Formats: sequence, C-alpha cells, structure tokens
Amino acid sequence: MTSPARAQDGFTLLETVCVVAIIAMLVAVLVPLVPRKTSRPRLEAYAIETATLLNRDRTAAIRRRTLVSTRVDPDTRSIRSGASDRVVQLPDDVAIDAVLPRRCHDAPAFHVISFFATGMSCGGSIALSRLGAGYEIRVNWLTGGIEIVPRQIL
Repeated sequence: MTSPARAQDGFTLLETVCVVAIIAMLVAVLVPLVPRKTSRPRLEAYAIETATLLNRDRTAAIRRRTLVSTRVDPDTRSIRSGASDRVVQLPDDVAIDAVLPRRCHDAPAFHVISFFATGMSCGGSIALSRLGAGYEIRVNWLTGGIEIVPRQIL
C-alpha cells in the first residue's frame, strides 16, 4: 500500500511542458545576444577566399589582355573583384589592413591592386587578423604571384 503523501510525488505532464516552454523562450531570446566571433579556421577561409579572388582577377587580366583592378575597401570591410561581381565581405571582428601602392603606372592606385595583361602587378598586401591570429595575402609586384603567409599577432 502506498501512503497518500507518496501518491503526490513527481511532476505532472503539464508542469513539465510549462518548464520546457519557459526554457525554450529564454533560449530563443538569449541566443541572438551571444556574440559570434570569427574562429581561426574561418579567418583562414577568408584569407583563402581573398587570394582566390585576386588570382581570378589576375587570370582575367591575362585572358582579356587588359588591366583588371581589385578594389580593397577597409571602410566597408570588402574586397571587390574587378573582373566579376565577386565580393569578399569581412565581419566586424576581423581587422583588415591593406598596404597598397600610391601610384601604379603613373595613375593613382590608393585602394586597388592592379593586374596587367602580362600578369604582372604593382603589388600590395592585405592583412586579415583577429585576436592573436592573422594571415597576410601578398601580391608580388614583379610576377603578380599571390601567396598567403600566416602571421602571429602579439
């Protein structure tokens, strides 16, 4: 025989459903507030994506036999292809630092990396970094070759 106090032990289904519903509402409200940070692998993916965009612009310059300029815009946090509609858009937590030539073949070149029909370039570098990790995408001024170099940020 069970005592009357023992029959009241435990939770009813209604109580359990209410608790689960309250927890679900809290999660739905709080999850968007959790900051999403760029991980090291994602930062590397941005560097690879940027290098790929630059390489495609260089290839387009050679194939079309004309000048192609890739625009680097730190204000909008974007790198825009000069040969297609491709854009690499960087998140707010990734720092972008571009070292670009002032002039390229007697023309102002403040925010662009230009590729010539020969494949050559005036060069430049784009550094992407976040919390101790970084990658530098370098464009060789003589050959137009593109390389990614990991950087240790102190």
